[in-house]
Amino acid sequence: MATFLRPLSYRHQCLYDGISRTAALTVGGEWRFRTLALQDLDLAPDAPVLDLCCGSGQTTAFLVNHSQRVTGLDASPKSIERAKRNVPQATFVEGWAEAMPFEDNRFTLVHSSAALHEMEPDQRRQIFAEILRVLQPGGLVTLVDFHRPHNPLYWPGLATFLWLFETHTAWAMLKADLVGELGDLGFQSTTCRLYAGGSLQVVQGQKPGFSSSLG
Repeated sequence: MATFLRPLSYRHQCLYDGISRTAALTVGGEWRFRTLALQDLDLAPDAPVLDLCCGSGQTTAFLVNHSQRVTGLDASPKSIERAKRNVPQATFVEGWAEAMPFEDNRFTLVHSSAALHEMEPDQRRQIFAEILRVLQPGGLVTLVDFHRPHNPLYWPGLATFLWLFETHTAWAMLKADLVGELGDLGFQSTTCRLYAGGSLQVVQGQKPGFSSSLG
């Protein structure tokens, strides 16, 4: 169970953003953290992109530099309100990741940053199935989240952060095999890159088929 700081950080965006920026220092700062999953992608300017569980638009603000057609989805009305103010260049939709209000084969890229650790395993599988549905053939999913560190120097900082701000689902994420879960649903070319002593993972998978919006 997390401390009182968890609800407080979500209620006050300045506190949440400060925590995020501090945590991002482990990989070289917020810009690098928000773009880790985008470094090797060559998106067409009109490629439709989904920022899944977008929160207040922290990552959406970076995605709009890669595409002119970015949509953010989040279940929190308050987060959607903030995101619309923070990133007016994007379109924001309120809805659940387990039942996305989008048609099949809509997006070239679905990106989720530090959100899946909030989900129970069954929820995560439902979300992955929905991602597969809304992706265009050949489209990509990119996920950024916690991972079990292989460098013991990173354990104290990660454990303190999880204890203060997260719940049991974040601890469970440290044991999860996201690459295997994506592969079981039919994603291809799944990969996992580790950063910050192994405490952060960037996972990528591709929907079978061909997309002209990716280089």
